This record gives sequence, structure tokens and C-alpha cells, in this order.
Amino acid sequence: MKTLDTDLLKTFLEVTKTRHFGRAAEHLFLTQSAVSFRVRQLESQLGNPLFTRQRHNVQLTAAGERLLPYAEAILQTWGRAKQDVALTEEYNSQITIGASALIWEFDGISDWINGIYDAVQGLALRLESIPRQELAKSLLDKSVDLFITSEPPKIDGIRVCKIRDYQLQLVSNQIDCTISSIQPLPLVYLDWGARFSIQHSKINELQKTPILHTHSSRMALDYLIAHPSVGYLPAPVINQSVENGELYVVENAPIMEQALYLVWQEKSDKADLIEQITAINPNMITKSV
Repeated sequence: MKTLDTDLLKTFLEVTKTRHFGRAAEHLFLTQSAVSFRVRQLESQLGNPLFTRQRHNVQLTAAGERLLPYAEAILQTWGRAKQDVALTEEYNSQITIGASALIWEFDGISDWINGIYDAVQGLALRLESIPRQELAKSLLDKSVDLFITSEPPKIDGIRVCKIRDYQLQLVSNQIDCTISSIQPLPLVYLDWGARFSIQHSKINELQKTPILHTHSSRMALDYLIAHPSVGYLPAPVINQSVENGELYVVENAPIMEQALYLVWQEKSDKADLIEQITAINPNMITKSV
């Protein structure tokens, strides 16, 4: 196989995302013929077609489906490599931290990141938004050096440190709402993982089809503020809206206790840097588990 051009993989991923050669060309600032040529080059190198091409219906072949995770991993690793190689005397080390978009939206996370910069001199940070179900894989294939999660995996050879406790609270923009009066209100469901799903399923008043099912706390928050509805959101996300009188905590609703954890490989080649990071901001870090 010839040397792989990362531009070919970028083009493959863009066509996969848009399922349209024309739109992929627009996003990549290329002509459609250039996109088609790159895809044909990649297919030639791999010896298999990657897309089925029908009018207005571009789909991945079985070979394309198999290539997808490798293409994503290669480009992510290449991006990290370029940044590591480009490190200077001023910024002489790099750590990649992964978390779902939900976690990055938490109040206090940016303060913690700033604290890392203040405490660890010469550190360059790379922050990745990664779907919750792919965090452990990203750690094991070294796409990230550590990640933040509310559900640490049970995998041999990893370390886990709890960095903060928080609550999930049921809120609405309707004042004086109680758990017994919310039945008529549409449900907003923020997908917070398996543990939350089990707890949520035990609340009879919330067993209905969600009007909004989302992985974004920002989307859920904005909808709840603007529409009569009800849903569970993390306290660090809703605190300001509750203080402003935009949202109200539903009386007598169960409060779900949660925690955030840092997870990293015990034998990481960046273990010393990671240990410095876990020692930052003692008011946020509560205990090791």
C-alpha cells in the first residue's frame, strides 16, 4: 500500500458525515470532482469501494464501515502528534483530556482547567469532546491521556479519582410545581447514562415519551426555560437559571446524587503530569477511589 495521505481520510470522513459529495466539497472548500478523485484514490489504495453511489443516496459499504473507526483514530493521533512535535521550550509537554460535551458545559470546569495552567508550568492542553460510550476506548488506544466521566469503567490497569459531587434536579419554568402536579407537562430527557436511566425509570410521573431527547445540557436548558416542561438537569448547569428565577426546582421530586471522576491508565507515560493535575484545586477533588 502506498503512503497514506491524511487528506484522503479527511475527505472520506466528510463524505461519511454529509452523505453527499457536493456538500462535502463545500465544507472542504474543494470542487466536487476533487472530492470524488480523493475518494477513488483511497478506494484504489485499499482495494475496496467505500461508498455506494446512487443519486441522493450515498451510503457506506461494509468496507467503509470497517474503515471509519480507523480513519477517526488515525486523524486524531496525527493531530496530537503534530502538536507534540511543535512543542516549544515555553510549552514543553501536552496532555489530552476527553469528556462528553455535557461535562464540558459544567460550571466550574473552566476554572479547573485554568487552575491546571496556573499549577503546571509549560503545559499545553488538548480538550476533546468524545461521546460517553467511547471514552474508555479513547483512553485504551491513547487518543486521550485521561478523561472525565460520571460513570468510571471497571477496567484493569486504570486509576480513578473523584473530583466533585453534584446533583441532578428536576426543574421546570412553572412556579410552585410539585412532583404530583407535573403529569401534564411535556418531558425533556437529558441522556445522562445508564445509572440515571434506571433512576429515572422509577419515577412514575415521568414515564412518557420525551418532547425533547438530547445529549446537550445547553439544548435541554434552553428548552426548559422557554417552554412549559419538566426535566432533570445537573445542578452546576441550572444553578444560575434558578437564581435568576428562570427555572424552579420541582418540590418533592427525588434528587439524584452524582459525581465526576478523572480516569487514566496506571502505566501512562504521562503519569507524573497526570498526578500533578489530580492534585490541583483541593476544594474540587474529594477523595481517591
